[in-house]
Formats: sequence, C-alpha cells, structure tokens
Amino acid sequence: MQITSDINVVETRVLPSPAALLGELPKTDAQAEFVTRTRLDLHRIIFTDDKRLLLIVGPCSIHDLAAGREYARRLATLAAEVSDRIMIVMRVYFEKPRTTVGWKGLIMDPHLDGSHDISTGLRVARSFLREVLDLGLPTATELLDPITPQYIADLICWSAIGARTTESQTHRQMASGLSMPLGFKNGTDGTLGAAINAIKAAAQPQTFLGINIDGSASAIVTRGNANCHIVLRGGTHGSNYSAEQIAATEAQLAKAKLLKSILVDCSHDNSDKNPTLQPAVMRALLSQIIAGNQSIMGAMIESNLEAGKQDFPQPKDKLHYGVSITDGCIDWPTTEALIRETHTALAPRFA
Repeated sequence: MQITSDINVVETRVLPSPAALLGELPKTDAQAEFVTRTRLDLHRIIFTDDKRLLLIVGPCSIHDLAAGREYARRLATLAAEVSDRIMIVMRVYFEKPRTTVGWKGLIMDPHLDGSHDISTGLRVARSFLREVLDLGLPTATELLDPITPQYIADLICWSAIGARTTESQTHRQMASGLSMPLGFKNGTDGTLGAAINAIKAAAQPQTFLGINIDGSASAIVTRGNANCHIVLRGGTHGSNYSAEQIAATEAQLAKAKLLKSILVDCSHDNSDKNPTLQPAVMRALLSQIIAGNQSIMGAMIESNLEAGKQDFPQPKDKLHYGVSITDGCIDWPTTEALIRETHTALAPRFA
C-alpha cells in the first residue's frame, strides 16, 4: 500500500506524560501557596485600585542556568526592597518564536546543540521555575506551544501570548483555560484589534483539542479566563506608548467594553529594538503615571547580567556569561538603577 502519512517525519520521540513529570518534580505546598497568592496580587494590580506598579523584568530568554540563578538571586533581593510600591515578576522565558529558523528556547533545545532533547528541556524548565519560586520571586513566561502548559503552568504566575500568536485561535483557546493572569501583545503591525479580540475570546468558554494530564488526546473544555489584558509592544510603524497612543488604547478598550488596564513592553518596537532605549521608555511611562494616568498598570523590561546580545549559534564554550543569545538586554547595574529610580518616582502615588 502506498504510504500517505508521516512522509516527512524522521523520528517520533515519546515524552513523559505531564502527570509523570509533575510527579517526578512536584511543587511544594509553599510553592503552590506562593503562586496562588501572587496571582491574586497580580489580579488586584491589573484590575483593581492597587496602586503598585507591575514590573516584569528579566532575560529575553533563559539559556544558561547558572547565569539565570545569579540573576534571580539579585532580582529577588531588589524586589523585596521595593515591594511597597512595585511588584516585580521575573521573566523566565523558555520558548522563543522564530521568524524563520533559529534556537527555539531551552525547552526545545536545552543543550544548545540542535539535539532538541525536549524531555530534558521540560525537566530543566520545571526545575528552574521551582528554584525561582523558592527565592520568593514570581515567575512570568510566554507560552508558545499549546502542550507546554500541561508541564509547567502550575508554576507560572503570569504569562504572555506574543505578537505573532495573538491572532491564533489555538492560543486564544489555550489562554481561556489557563489559571494565571495573561497579557496579549498587540500585533507586529502595531494595531490593537487582534489583541482586543483575543482578550474577549479568551474570556469565553472554549472547547479545543489538547492533551490531559496523563498525556492522552482530549477535548479540553474551559470556562474562560477573565484575567487577560493588553500589552503594548509597538509595531512596524513605530512605538505606541506616548500619552496620545495610551489614550487611544484606552478608548479602544472602552469601546470593546474592556477594563482600561495596560502593560507596556519597553523593548521590541517600543525601543526601536535598541535595548539601551528601554530606560527612556520607562521614564516616559513614569511621567504619564505621575501626571495622573490610571490605566498604565505595568511595564516589561528585557534585562540580563550583562548588556546587549551575542551571536548564536556558536560553540557553548565561546559564549559570554550573562549575555543574551536572543534579544538584546540592558545590564544589571542599569536595571537596578532604573528600578530604584522608578520606586522613588512613585512616592507621590502613595502619599
């Protein structure tokens, strides 16, 4: 008989079921309590009159666990110091969307050598998330593959759907079943319609194909996720964080009967893909907040131990410690100074 399927499939590797991995690397009672409490805090900041500013800060992606641990320890110490006015959540990004091809993140290629040892990648990701939570630091990630959440979502406090996938029905359905607050980024063209539609779709009950905790193909039925909001990240026509553009976003959200709750990504097209401009974006947001804006509830900053980015692929022993292999970042001294400056600037809000 003529073969008509799997013609281009070279290999099928069996992965552990989500239940098996969660049993192997279970969350502790303390971690579960912390995630639950943090998600409630995030809800209050995003949707109520909690005056704290949400800052989602950290590496563009995690590729070196030692550097990631060092960054997390530094950030946890700083987060505790500024917690009266700022809630800091660490970017712990394991999946990277690619325009064409490239390194897809620590889950897909944990050894950074093209071996795509996903089984190990899932274990590494889950273990690292537990370490970050044990520091008292909330976790944030972008969820790209719709199967990934079954393995790690119980350890995630906030998640994002990226600009490339905000229009995807699959990701809107996935978001409707997630248990944490979630931000939809505006489209790569800078328009808001896709993100607004995504928020509305994710809030509704959905039924879609997925896997259950035992790894069996299933029809997943959700009740909808009411904790979704918009993330402004600029677009092909430039930035979208000015006072006029924030006001326009507020108007579109109001027209869609959504709460005016906006998180601004200081990176990507809002900084013209120049990481050194992120502090200027943050200061522009602060000036709006100090002037009385109530809808800007948070910001996102790409930050690492060292500034910039390095070329990849290249031999792992040639990589510079603490430097991103995906998007460029600001360094730790700049990050710390910016967060302390933000904390000081917010003082009038709490007077």
